Amino acid sequence: MRKQSDPVRQPGTPAVRPRDAATLIIYRVNGAGTVAVLMGERHRKHRFLPQRYVFPGGQVDPHDSRVRSAAPMRGDVEALLTRKATPARARALVAAAVRETFEETGLVIGAPDPAPGKPVPANWRTFFATGMAPAFDRLSYIARAVTPATRPMRFNARFFMIDAAHTTGDLGGDGELLNLTFMPLARTRHLELPRITARVLSSVEELALRPPAPSSVQTVPFWRHINGTHVRIDE
Repeated sequence: MRKQSDPVRQPGTPAVRPRDAATLIIYRVNGAGTVAVLMGERHRKHRFLPQRYVFPGGQVDPHDSRVRSAAPMRGDVEALLTRKATPARARALVAAAVRETFEETGLVIGAPDPAPGKPVPANWRTFFATGMAPAFDRLSYIARAVTPATRPMRFNARFFMIDAAHTTGDLGGDGELLNLTFMPLARTRHLELPRITARVLSSVEELALRPPAPSSVQTVPFWRHINGTHVRIDE
């Protein structure tokens, strides 16, 4: 089936302010040293990136910054995120990556809830019903990108990464992503991908096979759309 064309902002209308969002690359390394990543196809009725293969993720919800966790985010992740976000927003971004991944794939990134029985935000109740609280320390922060100003829907997206060994549960989710599967990186070249997804994928194999020590990560790439192409800026 032919993919739908991307919507374009109407001429004369102001650019939309990007909303904060988070996406998570879940990877596996098999015995032969090849890498596969979890991807799903967005339904053709979606306004944003219909019929494209993407990683699980979505926008930040108001309560994400306040949900309790089983483990805080790593210091290096917080340091990188807070270069362009407040500490509360940085925490919300990591939380959104975990929550959206659970909703869209059924996979849990968590550890036993340190305060079972205590209230949780409504949008987290299904997650906590597993007996787990989110484990933020398992995520690495690898990239940022903003949707081009020509689009009627825009996101300031942070890309996180995690080894599938640090997740539990069975693939399922809420149906927002179709055909969920771990795709070998070689096969992703033949998928209908957003251009930014292809850019981020170009660094995944190196990060999966030779993860840098957290203390050595000084910058992350920011992919900015300039004159019709993505330009990398380290930040």
